Formats: sequence, structure tokens, C-alpha cells
Amino acid sequence: MTTTPVIGYVPGVFDLFHIGHLNILRRAREQCDHLIAGVVIDTAVEKMKGYRPIVPFEERIEIVRAISYVDAAVTDTSRDKRVVWQEHRFDVIFKGDDWKDTEKGQMLETEMAEVGARVFYFPYTQHTSSTMLRDVLARLVQSL
Repeated sequence: MTTTPVIGYVPGVFDLFHIGHLNILRRAREQCDHLIAGVVIDTAVEKMKGYRPIVPFEERIEIVRAISYVDAAVTDTSRDKRVVWQEHRFDVIFKGDDWKDTEKGQMLETEMAEVGARVFYFPYTQHTSSTMLRDVLARLVQSL
């Protein structure tokens, strides 16, 4: 009996790559047979989050490609993950549990259900985040 491999997808900005990023990629890889990481382009980050990443897209995607847990790193251009699903047909999308039971998480679950994919949440790494690192850098720059 042959089983169909499970394809997983982890979208992210992956700016200022840190242990939280590594944790979600490692945990996602444990839950699937083939892991695709979607690296969000700079203009989409700016539109979705209101700021440009510190590390440029080309460097962020190279960093993610170098992580052994990742089978493929692709460009992610849209908040709507059905767009990337159309190209990569993943079975499960992985997110931090800071999305769980939120409006954006519920919308993601609805959209993924429309295409037959499911959402799997991992514990969010509380002690380190790109937002926290960006805030520390901003304070350092201000103090110069």
C-alpha cells in the first residue's frame, strides 16, 4: 500500500532570522514529507505589516533555502494563501499559535478548507521575535 506524501507549507517574512523561525521550520518538517517555505516579498510585507523588512528579500530567501529542514523556498506575494496553493498544492499550512482563534486565523482556516488543505498551529516562540529584534535595533539607532 502506497501512501501519498504530505506536502507542507510555511509562509513567513523570515526577517532577522532567529530561533522562532528555526523552530517552526523544524517542527513543520517533522509533520510532513516535503516542506516548502514561502518567503514574503518586501512590497507585500510593507502592504500587510506597514514596514519593509530589514534584510532584503533576496538575502532572506537564500537564508531559508540553506536550512536543511526546507525542501524548497519559494516567493510568496499574497496575503491570500490560496494564491500560492494554486502553484504548489500543499496539504497543510503551518502557522504560529498566535494566529489560532483570531480573525485572521479563522479566515486562513476557511480559505484553506476551500482548497482542501488544513491549518496546523505550533506554539509561538514568546521570548524571541523579529518585532522584538526590530524594536531593540530601533532603540539602539536612536541612542547613537
